[in-house]
Amino acid sequence: MKSYDVAIIGSGPGGYVAAIRCAQLGMKTALIEKYSTLGGTCLNVGCIPSKALLSSSHHYEEATKHFEEHGIEIPGEIKVNLEKMIARKQAVVDQTTAGIDFLMKKNKIDVYEGLGSFIDATHIKIDGKDASEIEAKKIIIATGSKPSNLPFITIDKERIITSTEALKLKEVPKHLIIIGGGVIGLELGQVYYRLGAEVTVVEYMDRILPTMDAGLSKELNKVFKKAKCNMMMSHKVKSVQRKGEEVIITAENKKGETVKFKGDYCLVSVGRRPYTDGLNAEAAGVKINDRGQVEVNEHLQTSAPNIYAIGDVVRGAMLAHKAEEEGVFVAETLAGQKPHIDYNLIPGVVYTWPEVAAVGKTEEELKADNVEYKVGQFPFRALGRARASGDIDGFVKILADKITDEVLGVHMIGARCADLIAEAVTAMEFRASAEDISRYSHAHPTFAEAVKEAALAATEDRALHV
Repeated sequence: MKSYDVAIIGSGPGGYVAAIRCAQLGMKTALIEKYSTLGGTCLNVGCIPSKALLSSSHHYEEATKHFEEHGIEIPGEIKVNLEKMIARKQAVVDQTTAGIDFLMKKNKIDVYEGLGSFIDATHIKIDGKDASEIEAKKIIIATGSKPSNLPFITIDKERIITSTEALKLKEVPKHLIIIGGGVIGLELGQVYYRLGAEVTVVEYMDRILPTMDAGLSKELNKVFKKAKCNMMMSHKVKSVQRKGEEVIITAENKKGETVKFKGDYCLVSVGRRPYTDGLNAEAAGVKINDRGQVEVNEHLQTSAPNIYAIGDVVRGAMLAHKAEEEGVFVAETLAGQKPHIDYNLIPGVVYTWPEVAAVGKTEEELKADNVEYKVGQFPFRALGRARASGDIDGFVKILADKITDEVLGVHMIGARCADLIAEAVTAMEFRASAEDISRYSHAHPTFAEAVKEAALAATEDRALHV
């Protein structure tokens, strides 16, 4: 039986990053993954493939709708080759997962392919290709999450699908009905409406992106409506039935009336659930709460002192970069260091176009906490760079403490916001004031100028270009 200083169960962004950091810190490390490729949901059927399809569909939309205004004329009909688009997506995934294989070899990490389950708190049984038993002084659970479902819906993976199947469809849907107006549903909805599908979003809450700042939800809703998507808010889905190649969704609107939606595909996108199936956690003394999450303390330590858990399987936002931070945190904790994570400063991003990004407190949260704050907001359409590229939708909003001027939250929707949010995270990590941001130079012309202008707007209403 092989012995290790640390073994990690699950090779998603949390697991493989934890493995690398443990190896860097001199620990003999094992990584266990039940699938044949490393990278977990994110690299295989989540973040990376969805961004590949978003990019491809964005190019198609630009070519069919906007090239002409730029003076670019393409003779003949522009067509979608979905098979080739899906193949490119898979090539991106394959290249990325191969990169993780390289990193494991580079860091001398032993990789086991198979389902890892606890024998006891220090021994793991591996069932699968690399069937064996190993021993580890410390163990990190990084088993991630799976798509959630509603109890009355049967996912057939053909017409009633999850995000996994939506990434490899054989045809562009005629009418794609999406249950859930969260991040995953909106991103995949945008992919397919760009390619020609009619899209209907059916959301239980009164707005899309219900956990984000209300202003962002309102602005993105406008974008989807402008694209002629059917945005059905405050609708409670009661049943989903398939009849041949047709899917019928029955829902109840806020007036209590029964409404039906008919399409050829239904994407069920109602969130994700922690995944601990087959882990046999009880054998190691690891407690699972009633939400299916592994219970951890502030050090991400489970009820078994030598076992830790990170990522989607524990409390908090289900984000790849949150899992990575936790993976590094646990590795450094095991090495005797004193790392920290400020969960308030983990940014959230929606990769639609325009992109949506946020960090810190929303206005709703500040009001609930009775915090006095001020708002600085600046529209993208007032930027020279935005007008030059034609990306004028959106805004940047900065929330700052009314007395101290410390930045409490930054919320943005617009071109390149997924990248721009890092500036806000950096500023808030150093507890910057709105005035601090307003006083450092931003290159012109750039989208980043919107951040400076929003900071100026929060500082005595001093925005220069609006």
